[in-house]
Amino acid sequence: MKSLVHPKDALFSGEKPFPIIPGCEHFAGSEKLIDKALELQDKLGPIFDITCDCEDGAQAGQEKVHAEMIVRLLNSDANKYRMAGARIHDYSHPHWKSDIDILVGGAGKVLRYITIPKSTCLDEVEIMMAHIHSVALKANIGREIPVHILVETHGALRDIQRIAKLPHIEVLDFGLMDFVSAHHGAIPATAMRSPGQFEHQLLVRAKAEVVAAALANGIVPAHNVCLDLKNTEVVLADARRARNEFGFLRMWSIYPAQITAIVEAMQPDLSEVDDAAHILLAAQVVDWGPIQYQGELHDRATYRYFWELLQKAKVTQVKISDDAMRAFFA
Repeated sequence: MKSLVHPKDALFSGEKPFPIIPGCEHFAGSEKLIDKALELQDKLGPIFDITCDCEDGAQAGQEKVHAEMIVRLLNSDANKYRMAGARIHDYSHPHWKSDIDILVGGAGKVLRYITIPKSTCLDEVEIMMAHIHSVALKANIGREIPVHILVETHGALRDIQRIAKLPHIEVLDFGLMDFVSAHHGAIPATAMRSPGQFEHQLLVRAKAEVVAAALANGIVPAHNVCLDLKNTEVVLADARRARNEFGFLRMWSIYPAQITAIVEAMQPDLSEVDDAAHILLAAQVVDWGPIQYQGELHDRATYRYFWELLQKAKVTQVKISDDAMRAFFA
């Protein structure tokens, strides 16, 4: 009997697979908040990443101690899913190299990613990424650590297309509040929340450019925080606008109550997931040749779309048919 070819082997030959990662990234700065986030991840399952924050989390003069605390937590049993990364200090800060030395040297094998904030040009990003690579080689961790780039300055937006072409970048994050502040009052503070953040033309332009650069280079675009910490309807509405109107596929959380709302907004549509499972199972039987499904033609172009959709559904815990689970995720 002829063996069936898995979609990852049939559909991505010679192409860069798109990162399939959670649609929510939760920031936690202190040991207490990181512990709480890890406990919540254990309870809810691997539906969100955790970003342990060195930039805003560390007190001045305590940067080394803070980074070492993150290493200890990342290497502990509490980090069950190995889905925690870290945001380091920016290029202008004297501790950014030490952040990398401590985090990569001490927890490189379990560190999910490193987020680089406030870059003002391509050169800064390249220098910091080169140091990450160098420390990883020296520590013999056996892999390239994915890098997330925070776009929150005029310079980073200006160089966004060139930054997005660098290797090993997994996410482009849009940093709304610093970006608004960088406009010296030309963008009002009301645009740090909805509806202004989705309607002010400078922000519409910036968000569109970040998403376009990310998607053109096989990178996940991530949306900024919602300032309303506890009203989940506001968080859900913001996440849905970010996803449906701008194409963001991921969003930050800064409060535990925001996580499930963001995950829900970023989940694929249930009916599309069901269609994807049926289409891919039928395509696999004919060795990924064209098929008809409900009167429509499907081939490798649509198979790629539906395979990524199915992977995203699994990551966000949308129900997938048992047959598809056995065939593709065994």
